Amino acid sequence: MHGTQAASDWVKRWAHLVPAGQPVLDVACGAGRHMRHFAALGHPVTGVDHSPEAIAVAGAAGEAVLADIENGPWPFAGRSFGGVVVTHYLWRPLMPTLLESVAPGGALIYETFAAGNGTVGKPSRPDFLLRPGELLDACAALRVVGYEDGFLDTPPRFIQRIAAVRPAPGEPMARHRL
Repeated sequence: MHGTQAASDWVKRWAHLVPAGQPVLDVACGAGRHMRHFAALGHPVTGVDHSPEAIAVAGAAGEAVLADIENGPWPFAGRSFGGVVVTHYLWRPLMPTLLESVAPGGALIYETFAAGNGTVGKPSRPDFLLRPGELLDACAALRVVGYEDGFLDTPPRFIQRIAAVRPAPGEPMARHRL
């Protein structure tokens, strides 16, 4: 089942960007590996996934919402989060909603497959692969703290990932601790 392994190294690296005690949303959470990581750091956590089996496991870490976020309504309308985490998931029409869900002072930590991945495995459909620079373009209104777009050996995959912060009102696009 997706989400039973340890938290992503990218997510762990940038978790400090989420303000202490602020709620974290894990999108397409699977069994809740990132929910567990942020809960252990003292954050209230919420996860959303379309799999009843995954949600049943993720619920042990925090609020677990069963929803089809590609075909149904966004289950978190009117809510914002100190952290929004997305890994191994891409649904382009949802990107503006995800960005709007990041509270002022909060962080987006995103990692998924990129163009070229079809040469080494799945996913291989362009619908599920980020185009070069796509996350940078999507996050233009945020302060980008970390970004990578390239190939990783173990397991072999092309990825794109970003860590970005939404400035609080009146706050300059200040630098953040790396």
